[in-house]
Amino acid sequence: MNFLEKKILEEAIVLEESILKVDHFINQQLDIEILRYIGQQFATHFSDKAITKILTVEASGIAFALATALNMGDIPVVFAKKGLSKLNSDDYSAVVYSFTRKQNTNIWVNKKYIKAQDKILIIDDFLANGSAVSGLIEIGTAAGAQISGIGIVIEKSFQGGRAVIEEKGYSVFSLARIASLANNQIVMAE
Repeated sequence: MNFLEKKILEEAIVLEESILKVDHFINQQLDIEILRYIGQQFATHFSDKAITKILTVEASGIAFALATALNMGDIPVVFAKKGLSKLNSDDYSAVVYSFTRKQNTNIWVNKKYIKAQDKILIIDDFLANGSAVSGLIEIGTAAGAQISGIGIVIEKSFQGGRAVIEEKGYSVFSLARIASLANNQIVMAE
């Protein structure tokens, strides 16, 4: 069991059979020791990929992307903004479904921040149904960039997001994989 999995088992709260509350150390308040660990783990795992940019979604993915970038030699972090862009012709965009908000959201990145020669590492806090990561893949590939890796802090394996991403031809590296939240119990995947 790794450091993050232990923290989840000790401190996370199950709100429903599909919602895990970790805002006191991952989403709203950041535990710096956990943040440092996450950045180091992603940097080590993807060290052989020659990453030139890290791509994430605002706001909760930014901290983990930044921690990873610092551990990978200060590479640039680009985050897809949420909402409608004012300059659609100058942006790459995708529509993603927010599992927690239960609504579609437009995400976008200005074209000047992602180029065809980029090797992109996608980092996100949660993988549930795969919509956010799929949207980031869509943005990266629209730019002609290479998606060189996908790193997830917490994967809810029982929701099928991994299969969605793997069907697109990408592999997923998750630091913590949760098999179930049934009966208010956190069960880690093996």
